[in-house]
Amino acid sequence: MFPFRRFTQLRPQTLLQHRSQCFQQTKRTLWWRQKSEVPAIYKPRKESWVTPTMVVVGIIPLFTFALGTWQLKRLKWKINLIDELEEKLQLQPITLPSKINLSVIPEFVFRKVALRGKWDHAHTMFFAPRVHEGIHGVHVVTPLVRENGSTVLVDRGFVSKDQLDSGAYLKDTEEVVIVGMLRTSQKRNSFTPNNEPENGKWYWTDIGAMAEYAGGEKTGVQPVFVEQIFEGHAGEATSRVEKGIPVGRPPTVDLRNSHLSYVITWYALSGLTAFMFARLLIAKQRNAGKRMPRYR
Repeated sequence: MFPFRRFTQLRPQTLLQHRSQCFQQTKRTLWWRQKSEVPAIYKPRKESWVTPTMVVVGIIPLFTFALGTWQLKRLKWKINLIDELEEKLQLQPITLPSKINLSVIPEFVFRKVALRGKWDHAHTMFFAPRVHEGIHGVHVVTPLVRENGSTVLVDRGFVSKDQLDSGAYLKDTEEVVIVGMLRTSQKRNSFTPNNEPENGKWYWTDIGAMAEYAGGEKTGVQPVFVEQIFEGHAGEATSRVEKGIPVGRPPTVDLRNSHLSYVITWYALSGLTAFMFARLLIAKQRNAGKRMPRYR
């Protein structure tokens, strides 16, 4: 009886152990199959911080900052240039030699010169359209035959369109003494028409073509261009316009200087895009752990 009693007492415990062992073995088997045989259905999204948008937004602040710095250097250069030219205007007028060295003219731009001679009205050129104090007209350019026989081109100034036919600019037939400033040829932009010397139409200053029109080197015309200076008061200028007498330019430096606006624009754009780049970085950092899993 003892063995049977012992068997009946131990059987439930043995069955429980056997079931527990089977359960653990089955659990390990399922875990191993899931790990080794069954592929993962979902995988967390891993996004790189280096995206085309981040690259573009990151480069723009650096690029615009470099442009702003370059324009700042250009601004300093232009201010120094204007100061230098204004100092030249304060100097006493110089007398041009009979044979002018054309290679040194750029060094004397905006320098006052004194000229004496007679107008060659037969080769007068009209540059249009021009505006003076809201009045439409032309600029009269006439060769000046100097005492030594050489000829230079002189922009005598503005004549209103209404007074052009009066011919008041032709009345100076005697020797004249004028003061002007040396200038060089203009750069024609894409909106300015080509000059038509054969038709008497001039739109921009092409000193070489103007000198050829006035007779060229064979007649002693040198490709030297002078803008006559008018230093009278506003009332006198108005009176000359009403009479059709040319009104020269004021003795000022008229170089365009817009580099300051470029500096402000580029630096402002650099700061704005840098702020946008920082916001993108912060947004990516905040949303790094909030991405939904994606199906693989």
